[in-house]
Amino acid sequence: MTLARSHRTTSTRLLAPLFALTVGLSAMLAACQGCREPATPSGDAQSKPDKPTLRLYVSSAIAGALEPCGCSKDQLGGIDHAAAFFESERASAPNAWMVGAGPLYFLDPAMRQDEKQQVLWKAEAIAQAARRMNLLAWAPGFNDWAGGTETLAKLRDTSGAALLAGNLEGAPGAAATLIREVSGQDGTRVKVGFFGLSEPRDKVGRTPDGVTDKPPAEAAKTAIEELTKQGAKILVGIVALPRGEALRLADNFPQISVLVVGKPSEAGDTNDAPKPPVLLGTTLVVETSNHLQTIGVVDLFVVPSGNQGGNQGGNQGGKQGGNQGGKQDGQPEGPITFGDAGGVARAEELLSLSTRMRDLELKINGWEGDKNVKPEDLSARKADLEKLRAEQARLEATEVPVSGSFFKYRLVEVREKLGADKQVKDQMTAFYKRVNEHNKLTFADRKPPPVEPGKAGYIGVDACTDCHTEERTFWDTTQHAHAYATLQKDFKEYNLDCTSCHVTGYGKPGGSTVTHNEKLQNVQCENCHGPGSLHLKDPTKKGLIVLAPTPESCVSECHHPPHVEGFDAAAKMKLVLGKGHGL
Repeated sequence: MTLARSHRTTSTRLLAPLFALTVGLSAMLAACQGCREPATPSGDAQSKPDKPTLRLYVSSAIAGALEPCGCSKDQLGGIDHAAAFFESERASAPNAWMVGAGPLYFLDPAMRQDEKQQVLWKAEAIAQAARRMNLLAWAPGFNDWAGGTETLAKLRDTSGAALLAGNLEGAPGAAATLIREVSGQDGTRVKVGFFGLSEPRDKVGRTPDGVTDKPPAEAAKTAIEELTKQGAKILVGIVALPRGEALRLADNFPQISVLVVGKPSEAGDTNDAPKPPVLLGTTLVVETSNHLQTIGVVDLFVVPSGNQGGNQGGNQGGKQGGNQGGKQDGQPEGPITFGDAGGVARAEELLSLSTRMRDLELKINGWEGDKNVKPEDLSARKADLEKLRAEQARLEATEVPVSGSFFKYRLVEVREKLGADKQVKDQMTAFYKRVNEHNKLTFADRKPPPVEPGKAGYIGVDACTDCHTEERTFWDTTQHAHAYATLQKDFKEYNLDCTSCHVTGYGKPGGSTVTHNEKLQNVQCENCHGPGSLHLKDPTKKGLIVLAPTPESCVSECHHPPHVEGFDAAAKMKLVLGKGHGL
């Protein structure tokens, strides 16, 4: 049922009995009815389903992202928040699965030997969360082989998800297709076919050891033919391919209803911006931002043929045409096409709004607690943010009238406000405790490099305090003075991903390590001013210490994306400068 049908006039039903009175009156009524907007054939507003026949939660290139580092307020990401979001929506979509494309388990294509155990346990925690989030299938990326084929097979089993890659040989337990049956609110049964493709290659074009790949287009053709033979009426492609190649697939195979895209490989912790969804003919192409910053939500509504007059919704691009015909044994006849009832047409505008909102949020977060910012300026920015949120809500609530089966798309930012799923959060805590205990013992003898003769080493804030009491008194009031405690409360003080930015002189000559840092815990003076042993011996000699560090020095060490977004180094430096610093 469509919005257009909801405009069908009540008077048509009231006047119908009068048709039997006279032929003349019937003709007059027909003429009057011709002056009005024609009614859409069959159906009424009540026959439009209020729950999707199928919901897909889409994620591209999670790539080992368990959660953001938490160094700034309300960062995007967090697998516990994503799981909480899925659980909160369970009642609104009985038939719902998560699908993923691109690297899932590992941040980088390879692991350093010293971090291997921590990284493997992290991948295991992600696999456990994936099972909780009802991950149905994913198309793997090159990174997924970072722990070897046997490890990938174990992670696949732990997650319970199918590894879909019909063009690969040598991938552990890889399947070409997967088929599921769902039922609509009216009892209509629909078979949904999934197929997966992947080109897992590193920067020089190598595939993982023991893995060979065939041309994706050939595998796609075979998979679509097989799924069609099995009666699939909705086709979902999950591909870890370069975006251009993925879009060509959508062009060449118009039978695909939804194409989920992810990068074939990933490297480093740089966060990508989300790409707007694309409607090629009637194929919806979705690619979210990496590292679980966002989730794409695709709702597919199958409208039975008796409630429609042929799908008019997907008329961008020439793959229009009739929707399913009649039903046979509860199954629609022919492939189903879906019109856009909202989401894609406004995607660019919504993404632009989201970007502006995020920029404002970062500015507001930075201004809160800054005594140099006027309260009225902060209030004005908060008011601007609320206006943008209202505009976003208005756009998201707007529906586009379509006829026949239709889809809706929305992009959800993964944030703290979504809550935290207890089961996943407990699994994450168990992971951090496990890593803490392991690293504390494994790296017990790890010490910093020795100081070369004539060079300066680190002495710690207590040694500085003897001459700089005012500076120390002020430093004690800053967040820098409590940086290490933020790790300890979350069982992360021995975590190789975290410790370096919460201690002083990490990995530097005469500095600290993940286990040897007792006098250098927290972000102390020497992180900005440099090692002070020579300065301590001869305080009057110039050039032994950095007297006026530049704001940029902070950015180069820790305060950079993705750890901190929108960091204004000059403004933030004022928050850690007090008496004794020329103020």
